[in-house]
Amino acid sequence: MPSARTSQGNRPAPELPPTHTALICVALPGLAISGEGQMSGRGLDGFYHGGRRLLSRCQVRVAGREPLPVQARMTGADSARFVGTLRTSPLSGPDPDVVVERTRRAEGTERITLRNAAVRPLRLSLEVSLGTDLAELGAIASGRAGPELPATVHDSGLRWATAGAAASVTADPPPSDALASAGLLRWELELPPNGTAAVELRARLDGAGPLRPAGHATTSPFAPALATGDDARVAPLLHTAVADLQALLLRDPAHPPDTHLAAGAPWRCGMAPAEALAAARMTLPLGTRLAAGTLRALARTQIPDRSPRAGLIPGPRRDAGPFLPPSCTGTEATLLFPVLLAEARRWGLPEQETRELLPVAERCLTWLRTTAGDGPYLHDPQPGGPARCETQAHAYRAAMLGADLLDAFGRPGATELRQWAGFLQAAFRADFWVEDHGGGRPAAALAPDGRPVPHLGSTVVHLLDTGLLGSGRFAPGLLDPVQTEHLARLLGAPAMDAGWGLRGLGAKEVGHNPFGHRTGAVRVHDTALAVAGLAAAGYEKEAGGLLKGLLEAADHFDHRLPEMFAGEQRSSGSAPLPHPAACRPAATAAASVIMVLTSLAGIRPDTPARAVTLRPVRSAPLGELVLTGLRVAGAPFAVRISRLGLAMVEEAADGLQLGV
Repeated sequence: MPSARTSQGNRPAPELPPTHTALICVALPGLAISGEGQMSGRGLDGFYHGGRRLLSRCQVRVAGREPLPVQARMTGADSARFVGTLRTSPLSGPDPDVVVERTRRAEGTERITLRNAAVRPLRLSLEVSLGTDLAELGAIASGRAGPELPATVHDSGLRWATAGAAASVTADPPPSDALASAGLLRWELELPPNGTAAVELRARLDGAGPLRPAGHATTSPFAPALATGDDARVAPLLHTAVADLQALLLRDPAHPPDTHLAAGAPWRCGMAPAEALAAARMTLPLGTRLAAGTLRALARTQIPDRSPRAGLIPGPRRDAGPFLPPSCTGTEATLLFPVLLAEARRWGLPEQETRELLPVAERCLTWLRTTAGDGPYLHDPQPGGPARCETQAHAYRAAMLGADLLDAFGRPGATELRQWAGFLQAAFRADFWVEDHGGGRPAAALAPDGRPVPHLGSTVVHLLDTGLLGSGRFAPGLLDPVQTEHLARLLGAPAMDAGWGLRGLGAKEVGHNPFGHRTGAVRVHDTALAVAGLAAAGYEKEAGGLLKGLLEAADHFDHRLPEMFAGEQRSSGSAPLPHPAACRPAATAAASVIMVLTSLAGIRPDTPARAVTLRPVRSAPLGELVLTGLRVAGAPFAVRISRLGLAMVEEAADGLQLGV
């Protein structure tokens, strides 16, 4: 098979280092990435701080030999444990007599512990070979990482430096020998029978000080939610999701109290506006602090009034696959801002905080109306781009929830927004519905000439996500009831449901590729939106099928769902195929767990009205489910869904009116 080529000459395109076999410890801005134990210096291996690799090679030898790896596993979102063994004498039989345990943490520490399992004392040499290129993550991804740098002996370890950065590794206890030319630290250790000896290494970026992950603060933006019930998978799934979200937290450097989520590790460890807003929205059942911090951080990036693009929250381009040009994530972020603010208020964001952010939301809504102009559709990219299906869904939801928000605070513009939303709804139902022998489908987009782009992909799930209004009501959808029913059937059919989740592009569509990140891979966020949207619309069979498939996929990923995986059809005895470039953990994938579990209870709060309504999934696809430690109206909230699909609130804020 010929190799891929770049657009410049005949050089092979660099291979993106795979992530699917890596153990990725995350406590941003720190990362630690490796395979089964040794950091080899190849691929992504290394300790990172703020996207720079501090150490790429950390290889351990005991008595001149590498330990035999026997186990490598994550012990938390930010830590991993590696166990190896070796025999010090061929006369000792087949049993190992030395156990080597390595505990690695994302903050840049590694503890190496040797245990003597023999009945005699052992004198052992421990050698740690270190090296680094101090490369930026982007250079590693594009194949531009340089060779290892020369080391110098520094303090109780080694140091490396380039013109732009320097890093060091210190050891406790200090080594007996340090050889800079070989990047080697060496200890001579005496171990009595069953005795242990330990060495701790610490990698640091010069001038950066100790790494203080935002997720390790004394107060978390996430409530201590727990899930229990008939399905034993829900407890570890929720626990892992919250731990991953905690690990992906970042602070706004200029405003440290404001936290938001990075998009995912290892590739997207910075702010991605659309993903940060979407993830914050899905985590509202765990409290509104993350939503408030995310909104404030993005409000500071909004383009000011004097610009031709006034009101837009900037975002990068996003590949949309072979059928459409790249979309602008700034469009999505600008439309998500008023939606998140309106829904955070429903979940319990204080009125004063909402009022302070309201002018930013108003500017987003003004941008929407100005950009759409006199037509019914919002084009993306602007101007002259296609009218995408999902963009119209985002715009419609922003207009409906934005009008609700403006009315609540006595601000003008709500009537005009609702009128435009009605104009969009009527046009969409006529123009975007493509008739076929199966009853029709929504078009993926309208081309600039008005021609529908008919392929069926997972972005249509946004048509089911209408947003929470007052009194526990969702906004009416862009599709009429008959069209919604057809869409539900399409999403539940094998062409879209791979058995593990929703394919990004239907299996029968031209260009389908089960590994294509926009052309066939299962995207966890889209699947979660489908589960929640179908459940809210009353299509419980389809919602339950997608939910069960996603939970079974999570089992194969040790409850840590990646952002996507291959859309190969599930069969008896099969397992989901990892995508080699997927982020894991990913903010939207982890937050999706919160969304799908709470959607089973159908929690619809209206804090300003001091009320909460429950619309549980009556088919109870996971049997009995108990969710505790959630937050509604700023207070703990717990709900139990019985095997009969009945919901009972077990804890709630005082004075909160409950309805079913």
